[in-house]
Amino acid sequence: MEFNIEKQDKFTLIQVLSEKLDTNVAPSLKSELVLISGKGERNIVLDLSQVKYCDSNGLSAILVANRLCKNANGTFVLTGLNDAVDRLITISQLDTVLNIAQSNGEAREIVEVEEEKRKSSEDQTSDGTNQ
Repeated sequence: MEFNIEKQDKFTLIQVLSEKLDTNVAPSLKSELVLISGKGERNIVLDLSQVKYCDSNGLSAILVANRLCKNANGTFVLTGLNDAVDRLITISQLDTVLNIAQSNGEAREIVEVEEEKRKSSEDQTSDGTNQ
């Protein structure tokens, strides 16, 4: 198994267990992401702490996760980046579009804060104060 998938309270945590997120692993990750999203999950945390190498296919899978969460009005958080993967994300300027956390705990906080913002926004819209 290339991934460990764990349903948490407010999100699904996906840990990539392979050292490479490349053309051999990325298609499977994309499939898992689509399945998880299809089950109604809108918040995903992708833990790359064991990944030492990522190529354009890996970046594509990360962007698929981000898009699926955005389309579901949810939050995507990337965590556990090592130096090489972090550099690739920065060079690709994806650090400006993605939520990146230093730890799974920080990722959880990001998801919880975003959920509160959405809930607050929905409450304001439903009671007519934001129209």
